[in-house]
Amino acid sequence: MSAASVEQPPFYDDEPFSLTAIADEIMERHPGYRVEIIGGHLLVIPSPDAPHARALTELMIPFLAAGLHGAETEVLQSVAIKLPTGAEDYCIPDLVIVDADIDDHFIENNAYDPICFRLVLEVTSSNWRDDLKTKVGAYAEAKVPVYLVVDRKHQRLHVLTEPEGNEYASHRVHAAGETITLPDSIGTGVTLDVEQIIKAGQRKTD
Repeated sequence: MSAASVEQPPFYDDEPFSLTAIADEIMERHPGYRVEIIGGHLLVIPSPDAPHARALTELMIPFLAAGLHGAETEVLQSVAIKLPTGAEDYCIPDLVIVDADIDDHFIENNAYDPICFRLVLEVTSSNWRDDLKTKVGAYAEAKVPVYLVVDRKHQRLHVLTEPEGNEYASHRVHAAGETITLPDSIGTGVTLDVEQIIKAGQRKTD
């Protein structure tokens, strides 16, 4: 997703400082924008373009075909995960695979306990550095077992597993022409065609 600078609401000395309140205000003033808080910093993300959405659909098809949206797990979009990196920190991944009892793990501000997340997935836009650096540490600290990144800038797929501290012990990069099988920890083995996913995320030219 793309990060953008958005004018923040005014601050008042007699009001408590709350990043969550600022995030809510930004989203209210700019419908369609998404705001995340990582390490006490606001990340403002505008609406995705069509290729971004197309890549997500291309990924959902094998997940659904494998039966991951059912009695044990669910495949969902834009569900917030509470992060341990700060009191108000949370992210809203593009796509997630979660335990089917996710409603029992609600924390606050529409964010859920990371314990029920089996996979988080991001499709990059102009802020690819955030997805490949900042969010890697955040998701690792949250102990998300699998972090999948569709890197549209470099036309690669990143599969990160085995979270340890603020990093993943395994980080594999895949290019067009490869197929990858995701770990069974997401619910079942799913094979992805890297070229098909990367191509779906590319802007079509006239």
